[in-house]
Amino acid sequence: MIRRYNARIMQMYEAARIEEENLLKERKSEIEKKIPEVTAIDQEIARLGLRLSLEMLSGSRDIEALIAAQKEKITELKVRKSELLVSRGYPMDYLELHYNCGRCRDTGYIGSAKCPCFRSKLVELYYEGSEMKRILREHSFANFDIELYSSSRRANEPKSPRKNIEDTLSKAWKFIEDFQDSRENLLFFGGPGTGKTFLSHCIAKELLDRGWFVVYKTSEELVSDLKKIRFETDPELEEILLNCDLLIIDDLGSEQITDFSKTELFTFLNKKLLKGSKMLVSTNCGLENLANLYSERISSRLLGEFTLCKFYGNDIRISKNIKETKK
Repeated sequence: MIRRYNARIMQMYEAARIEEENLLKERKSEIEKKIPEVTAIDQEIARLGLRLSLEMLSGSRDIEALIAAQKEKITELKVRKSELLVSRGYPMDYLELHYNCGRCRDTGYIGSAKCPCFRSKLVELYYEGSEMKRILREHSFANFDIELYSSSRRANEPKSPRKNIEDTLSKAWKFIEDFQDSRENLLFFGGPGTGKTFLSHCIAKELLDRGWFVVYKTSEELVSDLKKIRFETDPELEEILLNCDLLIIDDLGSEQITDFSKTELFTFLNKKLLKGSKMLVSTNCGLENLANLYSERISSRLLGEFTLCKFYGNDIRISKNIKETKK
């Protein structure tokens, strides 16, 4: 599927280049009619450029002086051309190609590396028409309200829910800032309604906005996908799950847990960890409950290969509703 998306993106780039080349022809035709002197200057610059190339091949003793003289003439003509365009109300670059992305010039690549705009297009295609696209417009760090967390410490916790979420937010931002160079994975655990899914969405949005390819799956959806990969041999789906920049697995433990699901989940998690392909897992289960629900191999990887972030406090949904009612 990623290959299919890549092909569509390259077609988008090609279409953008063709469209701009056609627009440039129209702009040149317009200027030729309105400011014919500019067209004459362009022709003279082309003639001098050809002559410069010939002089560079001639092997003349005075080659350096000749090249300098020709370059000076070309520069003077370009300045005159710019002056003419500006004097008639046109921008200086009116007769140049205008790219949607100046870094890759609408090719998708900077050298042999994919341009950040390529990743952005990949993300747009993946989430095209999906519910996640709407959700991520609302769930962002800008809308994360720590006032919904109590500042009072409970006897069985080392710090207040608010101080805890502040520390967790710091871990989340570090995860984002270090994303390119780190192999860190995150495990969010704690009671329902404590903000795990919301913060997962915030991280997803921030990384998506930075051009990373993030895939979001509930644990039930992931198990369904693993079944499809196993029994229907879907290499494209497997490629997306394994090679996305970040896979978010939400609500682990809510899926139907069977010997098959545990085996497939372990195999999948192990592949991701060996590849260094990052994950963020959230669960309503406590750590002890996770160990009881899954095999020791799975719980060992979750507890040993992930940065643990505990969430606790009152149900945020209820607190938010009460706060909105009081307004």
